[in-house]
Amino acid sequence: MPEFSVNTHRFDPYKGYKFIIIWEGRPVAGISKVSELKRTTETVKHRTGGDPSAQRISPGKSEYAAITLERGVTHDTEFEEWANKVWNYGTKFGSEVSLKDFRKDVRLELYNEAGQLVIAYDIYRCWVSEFTAMPALDSNGAAAIAIQTIKLENEGWARDLNVTEPSEPSL
Repeated sequence: MPEFSVNTHRFDPYKGYKFIIIWEGRPVAGISKVSELKRTTETVKHRTGGDPSAQRISPGKSEYAAITLERGVTHDTEFEEWANKVWNYGTKFGSEVSLKDFRKDVRLELYNEAGQLVIAYDIYRCWVSEFTAMPALDSNGAAAIAIQTIKLENEGWARDLNVTEPSEPSL
């Protein structure tokens, strides 16, 4: 069975460098790195009463790993604004932070070499648990980029099955 049903001539898997992150209906500027989407299901071990030498294993609860987004430091304040929905330094009594809208659904889209959408995941009820506004700086790192990060806790993700393999163009 071929690995690609539409582009049966294709042998190579998709590359991991053409992607975008979307929240609130628009792409987020400058994302350069996204950590993996990872789900772990714990195992529940048990035995039946009549079989003392065998152990059975069943699935338990599933957990979704936090996702880290990285981008170069710019004047865009999207990361900081979202992180401040959970906690904002200097907030005084009477002007506390509201948790009403601190969660967002996020979409991760992967594109092929021709720029066609090939795979998409919807990530549910994300919120910022960690924010790095400014990285460690080093005057000897002339070629280094200052990177900002946010760590997103989430309550799961699902592949968008409406996104199917496109027919690749001949360029």
